[in-house]
Amino acid sequence: MNKLYTFLLALCLAVPHVLQAQDMARVHQTLDTLTSKSMYGRGYTFGGDLKAAKYLQSRFQEMGLQPLSGQSYFQEFSFPVNRIVETPQLQVNGRQLVPGQDFVARSSSASGAGKAKVLPLDTLVFTDAGVAQKFFRRNFSKVALVYALQDQKRLAQLPPQYKQKLQEAKLHIILQPKNLLTTVARQQDTLPILEVLQSAWPQQAKKVHFSVTADLNPQHQAQNVASFINGSEHPDSVLVFTAHYDHLGSQGQDVYFPGANDNASGTTMLLELAQYYSRPENQPKYSMAFIAFAAEEAGLLGSLYYVQHPLFPLQRISFLLNLDLLGTGDEGLMVVNGQVHTQEFALLQRLNEQHQYLPQIKSRGKAANSDHYPFSEAGVPAFFFYTLGGTAAYHNPQDHAQQLPLTKFQEVFRLITDFAAARMHHETE
Repeated sequence: MNKLYTFLLALCLAVPHVLQAQDMARVHQTLDTLTSKSMYGRGYTFGGDLKAAKYLQSRFQEMGLQPLSGQSYFQEFSFPVNRIVETPQLQVNGRQLVPGQDFVARSSSASGAGKAKVLPLDTLVFTDAGVAQKFFRRNFSKVALVYALQDQKRLAQLPPQYKQKLQEAKLHIILQPKNLLTTVARQQDTLPILEVLQSAWPQQAKKVHFSVTADLNPQHQAQNVASFINGSEHPDSVLVFTAHYDHLGSQGQDVYFPGANDNASGTTMLLELAQYYSRPENQPKYSMAFIAFAAEEAGLLGSLYYVQHPLFPLQRISFLLNLDLLGTGDEGLMVVNGQVHTQEFALLQRLNEQHQYLPQIKSRGKAANSDHYPFSEAGVPAFFFYTLGGTAAYHNPQDHAQQLPLTKFQEVFRLITDFAAARMHHETE
């Protein structure tokens, strides 16, 4: 066992543990605000992401935190994004399906409307050349092509002349087996695409009426929101807390994706940590930065932009903790990069054993699944925390604040502040 490892474990016992009482009413209020319909899923319709950014700015200002970038809390950048600007509509055999519950528009969908005859995909086209020739000989311009999600990749492997015929369809309908999982698209398809729950699709579907209105914005303006607390003794060494505040937005006025667990929960934890360290009695000995990233759901764009345009040298970051999906915890906590930074992970384990915060802390290796990743790739030591168990709502309209259990929210907060105290104690020794 090397000396640093021994020192860190001994330090866990040396650092006095103070039970940090949290204002859970404030936590719930923050979650309710971030997931409210007025923010439209913190996405790209009706200014939802900007409203969320302004809310975070106001919270940082109220706490007395300083902007990380000159006079502004915002670090602005732009990227293309496809938006479903009106609530999609779908009737099957004259029966109206419920948007957001039975179906959604694919995030990359183009606009389209009208009537279409249902044409189920004959999966023999993948294995029988004669069937394929006959199937693709028909006129596709008036049909809604219906196929299962698992057939999507196989369609992309068909010969070019058949793939061209697929693009002539009036509408594609993709049947989802269990959940409607939506994303953010930075491009637009050539035709309208709807994703429908298999359980909501009639077996004898013959005709559909549909409407999708989409808009590709080539330069959507987004903003990271960043603040800091200057360290009292060692301001040049910085512990960074990050969370993405964006989510999937809405599809028109009537369907929006609240994103309670993903990632209003992590954003709320970020604000709780900022609130704690903003108090004079808790001012850290070395600096702390609190960065809420935009456009994580569009491909880690906010954190990528930050790493390419850092507001202070990345070499000054002592450690980074990225907070995402923190609304549960009855099955413990996962630490991405725990298998990379083994000494720091051992410290977390020892703290948890000492205080019995969580039933378990598990570790993973590298993963490009949240905003820690661009920093890790740039050589910054970083963990990504997410809780395990609890809710199954993810990337759909069911991820709302009322269903979020917050099972171990307070315990994760205490583990983070204990870890930060140990890191700061070590840095200042």
